[in-house]
Amino acid sequence: MSAELTILVYGAGAVGLGLASCLLRAGMSVDLITRETTVQALQQKGLDRTGIFGDFHADSTQFGSYACLDELPSRKYDYILVCVKSFASSNAAKDLAKQEYILLGKPIIVLCQNGWGNAEAFAKQFAELRIYNARIITGFERPTPHSVVITVHADAIHIGSLYSTNPSQVEALSKAIDTGGIPCQTTNEIGKDLWTKMLYNCALNPLGAILDCPYGVLADNKSTRFLMDCIVHEIFAVMGASGYQTFFQKPHTFLDTFYGKLVPATAEHRSSTLQDIKAGRRTEIDALNGAVITLGQKHRIDVPYNQSVYRIVKFLETGAGCD
Repeated sequence: MSAELTILVYGAGAVGLGLASCLLRAGMSVDLITRETTVQALQQKGLDRTGIFGDFHADSTQFGSYACLDELPSRKYDYILVCVKSFASSNAAKDLAKQEYILLGKPIIVLCQNGWGNAEAFAKQFAELRIYNARIITGFERPTPHSVVITVHADAIHIGSLYSTNPSQVEALSKAIDTGGIPCQTTNEIGKDLWTKMLYNCALNPLGAILDCPYGVLADNKSTRFLMDCIVHEIFAVMGASGYQTFFQKPHTFLDTFYGKLVPATAEHRSSTLQDIKAGRRTEIDALNGAVITLGQKHRIDVPYNQSVYRIVKFLETGAGCD
């Protein structure tokens, strides 16, 4: 596949590095925006990917890495992949919107984040028809600033728009990611995908962080299984009141797939929420169970199980401990 696409990856954490590795392997032209320490590591050592989809190394001369948008070379981008944490969406949208030279080519913006509400943050700065979302159920870990490990994979990456039913604008990007090693396809039902991922993340991420265990352990234990069932039932109630849908009509049909397919495929994975807490970083809990709570309040639906795990994770975010 020739280097026919020019792509900016905004945020080179685990997901950003993972996607960048696919694009580079497919022969695309890639620039990354990331922290200064990560830039230094990438420029010194290149980008390394290991894990279930094979090993790949890109020399530092094969891509650009920069600490801010002002440092980017003058070029037009076909796509901008936003891979920052969900709580940084608003600032990322404002940062990109200020850079008129980057936007001259009218790049498609693809939000590769967990949670709900990211598209709304970008719609305040950009035309809705340029905004797409990616649903990712692949486990990425970043052991060093310049490397990423793909640990687990439950389903192909799906890319689509919440504002349009025509995914043609992201076909080329989807093909490049797929060629680069991670299965990827377009969809005209990304909203259903995102809410299915919300069910998955809201059930697993907070409990995995609170109890410091992988997903498979949560599913195997009767107590945590009960809690996850209750979280899922609350989310279905909120979705119904808000007019959102998944591919599952009832909670029990989702839970059958959840325990029968999704969790087994990612049983060894430890949640990104846990990784963030251990690293002393802010988590994405506000865009996960926090978003469910906000919608519940709007529609006067009680969500006590989502409230409970949300509050415990917020406590853990403070770094407080017990003597």
